[in-house]
Amino acid sequence: MAVTTYGKALCAGFDHLLTHYPSVFVIGQGLWSPWYVGDSMTDLDKKFGVQRVIDTPVSEAACTSAALGASLCGYRPVVVHPRMDFMLYCMDSIVNQAAKWSHMFGGQTAAKLTVRGIINRGGEQGAQHSQALHAWFAHIPGLRVVMPATVADARDLLVASVLCDDPVVFIDDRWLYGDTAELGDVPPLDLKNVRPQVLREGPDITLVAASYSTSLCLQAAQRLSLQGIESAVIDLRVVNPLDCAMVLDSVSHTGRLLAVDGGWSTCGLAGEVIARVAEALPCQLWRAPPARITLPNAPAPSAGHLEAAYYPTVEQLCARALGLIRTEDKGRAGKTPV
Repeated sequence: MAVTTYGKALCAGFDHLLTHYPSVFVIGQGLWSPWYVGDSMTDLDKKFGVQRVIDTPVSEAACTSAALGASLCGYRPVVVHPRMDFMLYCMDSIVNQAAKWSHMFGGQTAAKLTVRGIINRGGEQGAQHSQALHAWFAHIPGLRVVMPATVADARDLLVASVLCDDPVVFIDDRWLYGDTAELGDVPPLDLKNVRPQVLREGPDITLVAASYSTSLCLQAAQRLSLQGIESAVIDLRVVNPLDCAMVLDSVSHTGRLLAVDGGWSTCGLAGEVIARVAEALPCQLWRAPPARITLPNAPAPSAGHLEAAYYPTVEQLCARALGLIRTEDKGRAGKTPV
């Protein structure tokens, strides 16, 4: 095993796909430039040629539609959008075409298309360059939506996404690109069988997230452990279809749930997780009301000091978790002895 970064793990995933699967090609803006896609595609154009790693003019709709058409002709294209915000220009191809194709043709054919959207936040980029729109795509039947949080999943879920016969929206977050871990051989993953992962066990509270928010949860769990509080951390990995069975099992033991999401609250991922667990878990098993931490209900600011207040922090997670644990203590203190 060799130690690598999240960004280089993505590059290793593309290398594996382009080496072993002739039907795979990559298309999108800035694929030859490290400024656009970090170190996630370094030198792939030199190794595999510009016919398979295609840097396009600035037209999200054109390159996505071209990739969609190729997917219907037997290829497995990956179209890359260096900022998710501008995927909005190609919603028709993704939502009205790719997501519906198998359904409209009775499962006889499908768009074997992977759309990689990169979340760029911080750095005073402002409201039009900082959005995480995963909840939009997770709302659409027919799309698989994947959000890796670990170095291994960056590579392995990318490979599984491209080899899946369904259209996939693969979302990676630049704030994870510097994370490091050991990476072995590519495992044989079937995306249809990928489930959430318990990254940390704990009896006191269940923390649930995806992508960069999972990293925040792990950091918060480590700090809470210094205060004698052991948290379970569950990484969702795939947010459509959303599998909450593991979350339900954990909360049935901890009695507490904190869902963390890098999107907004309204109609968001955190609220969906809470709703599914609340619908299934009997009231008597809850030791505190479920809670969520998300972005404020406002577009991202541009000023650095406002960004610091806008994005969730480890300190915020710890304080909220401690509040949930103290809720039960307050309830007990308020009871009149019999």
